[in-house]
Amino acid sequence: MKLPDLDPETIDRIIEMAWEDRTTFEAIALQFGLDEQQTIALMRREMKASSFRMWRERVSGRSTKHAAKREFVAGRFRSDNQKG
Repeated sequence: MKLPDLDPETIDRIIEMAWEDRTTFEAIALQFGLDEQQTIALMRREMKASSFRMWRERVSGRSTKHAAKREFVAGRFRSDNQKG
């Protein structure tokens, strides 16, 4: 899978957002233009294998990582670093 060229600071921010429980893949796509599969590929490329497996187990099936599956909308936190 072809990933866009990203600077190290952007990669770090994407990884940080991907680890956060309440940050959706859609939010990452909106801010950085990476869809869910590209985010997963980036995480696989940038993390140690054991850390990647731990992350995948953590987010697999997690409803908060997908906007359509979320039960809440109000009270959403928006970081100062977040676009949109």
